[in-house]
Amino acid sequence: MQPFCAAADWGTSSFRIWLISEDGRAVAERRSDEGMTHAAKAGFAHVLEAHLGALDAPKNLPVVICGMAGSRQGWQEARYLTVPAALSEIVERAVAVEGLDRDVRILPGFAQRDPSHPDVMRGEETQLLGSFTGRRLSGLACMPGTHSKWVSVEDRCVTGFSTFMTGELFSLITRHSILRHAVGQAENCRADSKDFLSGVAEAHADPATISQLLFTIRAGQLLYGREATSSFERLSGLLIGSEIAAGLSQFSAGRPIHLIASGKLFALYRSAFQALGHEIVAIDADEAVLTGLLAGARRYWPSNHHADYGQLKA
Repeated sequence: MQPFCAAADWGTSSFRIWLISEDGRAVAERRSDEGMTHAAKAGFAHVLEAHLGALDAPKNLPVVICGMAGSRQGWQEARYLTVPAALSEIVERAVAVEGLDRDVRILPGFAQRDPSHPDVMRGEETQLLGSFTGRRLSGLACMPGTHSKWVSVEDRCVTGFSTFMTGELFSLITRHSILRHAVGQAENCRADSKDFLSGVAEAHADPATISQLLFTIRAGQLLYGREATSSFERLSGLLIGSEIAAGLSQFSAGRPIHLIASGKLFALYRSAFQALGHEIVAIDADEAVLTGLLAGARRYWPSNHHADYGQLKA
């Protein structure tokens, strides 16, 4: 099947690219760890062309990109759009990479230019563009990750957001803090685990005590022989529960929460929200970013065969 375009999500440490057909389906895909950090040394154009070549993509196939390729340290800067901003502005304000034989566009991120609460995002804005389509106009979005985002969307306009370093804190604690002895070599957390859910409940009920709650993991190991998997699951629950409490304290909690996630993180956050009694709208993050990228592609390279992206399934 002849592709209509290529779409790439270029993170700090990861790279994903899809070939997209006329009807909006991903017909081929590649993933690697050649994120911005790697590509800044190897060359962004070199990395992109290597993957397109492996996919047998036509030489003139256009490409739309989101994520860190548009950062100041990336391929070509796509300057942040200041919130409040309509999601449609992401598509309108993309930048074209100069000096290439093929047409490559990079979508910009969002910035919250509030001196008391500054914040930025790159990549997540494209997931939001792909999530709030069709009849879905407004809502509170939770986007788990290394740096989780909580975003308020009103009539397809981002009105504010907050970033939580939940994933990065988890990595630092398990690798470099005293709790590394408690979690050992444990790697998996079951979403229905008693230790995970009790950690969620405790941190959600009293997030101000998170530092003290974290040390109970160490004490539990020393005094009661808590196993590594149990400690690992409790740590996950405490950090996620604390994040949810903070997120809901900043944004209105009287409406469904749009959980935009995939894989293990989706399962953990869904379980946490359900245990706390919060209704969620589940949105697959991979589908959302692809839908958002496709919205840009159809704007830049229109065809009579292209339906309005707002009618696509998020």
